[in-house]
Amino acid sequence: MKAVYISEPGGPEVLEVRDVPAPVPGEGEVLIDVVAAGLNRADVQQRRGFYPPPPGASEIPGLEVSGRIAAFGPGVTKAFSVGDKVVALLSGGGYAQQVAVSAEQVLRVPDGVDLITAAALPEVAATVYSNLIMTAQLQPGETVLIHGATGGIGTMAIQLAKAYGAKVAATAGTDEKVGTAKAFLGADIAINYTEEDFAESLRAQNGGKGADVILDVVGAKYLQQNIDALGDYGRLIVIGLQGGATAEINLGQLLSKRAAVIGTALRPRSVAEKGIIMSAVRESVWPMITDGRIRPLVAKSFPLDQVQDAHRYFDSGDHVGKVLLLL
Repeated sequence: MKAVYISEPGGPEVLEVRDVPAPVPGEGEVLIDVVAAGLNRADVQQRRGFYPPPPGASEIPGLEVSGRIAAFGPGVTKAFSVGDKVVALLSGGGYAQQVAVSAEQVLRVPDGVDLITAAALPEVAATVYSNLIMTAQLQPGETVLIHGATGGIGTMAIQLAKAYGAKVAATAGTDEKVGTAKAFLGADIAINYTEEDFAESLRAQNGGKGADVILDVVGAKYLQQNIDALGDYGRLIVIGLQGGATAEINLGQLLSKRAAVIGTALRPRSVAEKGIIMSAVRESVWPMITDGRIRPLVAKSFPLDQVQDAHRYFDSGDHVGKVLLLL
């Protein structure tokens, strides 16, 4: 099969399409003929040499795919059939024509979504639901601040939070993206972080109140502003380190707000944990997609042999929604 490998840490030019042996499904695994794979920030960090795959995971990048079930390993108990249209959450291996993955991390494509577009769903749906709902316990009427409004995580998080009845504030880096966050995605408040202090702007537009929940992909660079932006009993969920990993924290400010800072990562979790999350996604998120409350958004798709161009486009930050590779 054809698959993408990273020849050495670096820019998009280090991505190479190679002919490699196809995977063989092991105990409890299904083999999927991949139709499309989603690009994620973790793929970029892996390409740059900052985010190696977990022990035992494929060196091939790619954390989510859509496709059709081709075969089963021994011991699969999930009620799948060969040819079923599915999506899968992966620890790696998605940039390839086939992937073997635990059946616990596989879901049928939600009704009303085509098979290519479905590749935009598993990683972001699992990340957003597990963090906003399972970890932060976001409640109707609470205010949530979402950074990176128009990326894959941001577009899903805004829509899911609105569907849960939260008041949504979001940040973006251009006036055009701010407009998209409000008019197209439904954010109640949208802030251009290049022109405003987002903590001050949030309070000014939210009746003086801070955020009950913040979903942050930036990390160290935003830590102090995020704590400033938290309201009493607020929960800051850090899921990315685009702005660095090390920063000082004012514990007194955190204590005075009775607030919490929580760091999470999806990729290193066990099969059992990922299975629980995917089951919750099927029960809670898939119906919202089927009835139109959440729309999967694809910015652009690239064939596999244009994977370098796909990463250049992703790195540009120009996309609204997901970038996909077509297998």
